[in-house]
Amino acid sequence: MNLDHILEQLRAGRLNVDEARRRIESSTEMDLGFAHVDTDRLRRRGFPEVVFCPGKTPAQIAAIMRALEAAGQNALATRATPEQFAAVHSALPAAVYQETARVITLDCAPLPPQKGLVTVVSAGTADLPVAEEAALTAERIGARVERVYDVGVAGLHRLFRHLEPLRRANAVVVAAGMEGALPSVVGGLISRPVIAVPTSIGYGTSLNGVAALLAMLNTCVPGVTVVNIDNGFGAGVAAALINRMVVGETET
Repeated sequence: MNLDHILEQLRAGRLNVDEARRRIESSTEMDLGFAHVDTDRLRRRGFPEVVFCPGKTPAQIAAIMRALEAAGQNALATRATPEQFAAVHSALPAAVYQETARVITLDCAPLPPQKGLVTVVSAGTADLPVAEEAALTAERIGARVERVYDVGVAGLHRLFRHLEPLRRANAVVVAAGMEGALPSVVGGLISRPVIAVPTSIGYGTSLNGVAALLAMLNTCVPGVTVVNIDNGFGAGVAAALINRMVVGETET
């Protein structure tokens, strides 16, 4: 949107107020009937709107991604099933499915260069879908990401081999299910912000991640922040924004 151009036309009398409002509103939002796509989010927040797939039909997912592409913005759709991707891919052949992270991407512009460092940690292999969602999200927002996977507390010695990428990261994401102890351990070893992600992995009394969530919320380690159960996307965004602030400070 060239806001100055619209306002200049309004001032010169070549546009009336209603038409100027229509042009401004249409340049920041696309009305698809079932969704209002926020095409101004890239300017406001530094990354485009993201599609949450559960509850949406493949046709709706494809339409939102197509709208973002038409606005010249890269599209990311989270928590997508293989069946949803198959249907979306038939409508958008350029779409790509990241199977472990369960995300669909559709890129029409260069991704931001990856700078700084976000380290993503998973307690176990079963936590990888959430960890990979966080990692890919952070990468697409411009963070360089290192992965440290399967280092849970049942074999804590594995973690100590990876302290160096944890200690030099600008932010650390830790995904863990079961009793959710790993973020507290990591937080006690490093001086960086830790974003804890409880996952829904575990036996009956894990209550689909509630036990891990409560354990993380009750941590005695300062500097550990907790997102919702399985919310790798939210953790990846938070870590990338912290990383962006640090990188921006070092470049000024």
